Amino acid sequence: MAYTFADLFEHSVDAMPDRLALIASGEEVTYRELEERANRLAHHLETAGFGAGSHIGIHMHNSIETMVAVLAAFKIRAVPLTVNYRYTTDELVYLYDNADLDALVFHRGFAERVAEALPQVPRIRHLVDVPDALATGTEPSLPGSVRYQDALAAASPERGFAERSGDDVYILYTGGTTGRPKGVVWRQEDMWRVLAGGLDFFTGEPIADEYQQSRTGAAGEPMRMLILPPLIHTSALMPTFTALLAGNAVIYDPRFDAARTWELVGRHRPTAMVITGDAMGRPLVEALRGAGADTSSLAVVASGAALFSGSVKDAFFEALPNLMISDSVGSSETGFGGIGFATKGLEQHGGPKVGSHRHTVVVDDENRVQAPGSGAEGWLAKIGPVPLGYYNDPVKSAEIFREVFADGRSQRAVVTGDRARIEDDGSVTLLGRGNMVINTGGEKVFAEEVEAVVKAHSDVYDAIVIGVPDERWGNRVAVVMRARDGLPDFESIEKHARSQLAGYKIPRSFWIVPEVERTPSGKPEYRWAKDHTAAHAPDHRID
Repeated sequence: MAYTFADLFEHSVDAMPDRLALIASGEEVTYRELEERANRLAHHLETAGFGAGSHIGIHMHNSIETMVAVLAAFKIRAVPLTVNYRYTTDELVYLYDNADLDALVFHRGFAERVAEALPQVPRIRHLVDVPDALATGTEPSLPGSVRYQDALAAASPERGFAERSGDDVYILYTGGTTGRPKGVVWRQEDMWRVLAGGLDFFTGEPIADEYQQSRTGAAGEPMRMLILPPLIHTSALMPTFTALLAGNAVIYDPRFDAARTWELVGRHRPTAMVITGDAMGRPLVEALRGAGADTSSLAVVASGAALFSGSVKDAFFEALPNLMISDSVGSSETGFGGIGFATKGLEQHGGPKVGSHRHTVVVDDENRVQAPGSGAEGWLAKIGPVPLGYYNDPVKSAEIFREVFADGRSQRAVVTGDRARIEDDGSVTLLGRGNMVINTGGEKVFAEEVEAVVKAHSDVYDAIVIGVPDERWGNRVAVVMRARDGLPDFESIEKHARSQLAGYKIPRSFWIVPEVERTPSGKPEYRWAKDHTAAHAPDHRID
């Protein structure tokens, strides 16, 4: 057996076949049922001519069928590529083409957009059309597509697949907030190590063997995890695998809705809920007020992949005093980089602070690892199991996949675009994205630090902080924001910001919008914010 997601999942099926695996859209499936459906789809794909190295696009929202498709691809040593379902036709054409997709499994609700893109991507030669909880019933039937139900009905529910290898890869498309999406190529074993339980999340030590997760799961009581981010992102897909490899159940909702989330919590009683920062956290905590939901089962809220500001965490603590809140550092390129735990009233400057981790380091501009106790600022980097690089992009790969130096030797690492500081105890504090540093009058301002302060004001519902051109200072700090009700009190916001930020960090220009645009995973859409400020006069200026 190899350290692949298909093998490890099959261990769980063998150990706990009758446990509940997934809950979504009113349906529940056991491990055995999920396995049989994945086997059937995998055999269908094999019969259609796909196997090791084939690229299978999965253009779907969160559902049981989405995980069936991911598992089916892994079972035949194909490469599943989850597609951002919010992409425009042009963006889809780029991704389909850049990813060299051979086949596409898609939800019926996305059929119209898929149909617009397909003529420009002739490499895709097989389509599987999946029933969709969000479809209207008026979507077109794509010529030549195979109905999901027919594909499963005609195929075997048994395994019978070729031996797999830990060198089998998974490609995750990421980015798109400041440029074109990029495919990050991971060996499956490395991704499992850093994101799905193959390493101890706190110590970085590898687990004993390939059966440890299923063995431990079978010996304990199962828990339930409500995963809200979209499965197109590691912040949802890898927690799903972490749960499934240990015999736990995962709950999905096809579309994020804060009020409905609390109904799901009361109905299905999860122990943990996975979110992506303020984009989900703020509407969730506001929907909880007065909802009358039964939240007694919920013990943990785990966030990652986006800023989770202290003010929103405190609001959770006020509503649920016994809650544990974790904030993880990581990305598609680094995997898990560390975890921190929040307490009420904790001051937060920039991103989260995470505990010491053997594979998370800070390097300077010469790629030298900075020692704990130096207090040095630099670039967040990850050593240990790291990706092979970006798909079909050696130039971009060379920019961040580098050799770093420590204790007289070099080792391969991912050097991210995040600025960070190494603390005395070896913990790491995230300061902000390096490519979103605002240079104003020679001073550097981290956008995330200002964003966290602005969003803590009661008049601000959501905000993105960027730099805009300024004749005197080069750039000025600007905010594109959604107000909570009516016109915000700008004087009060300025006073609030000055109480926590140095003068050069104070926002000087404000744009009010009906909705702040974010990616499906909750990250700021910086390109949209910059385009908006370029096309519209500010609603308020401080000179």
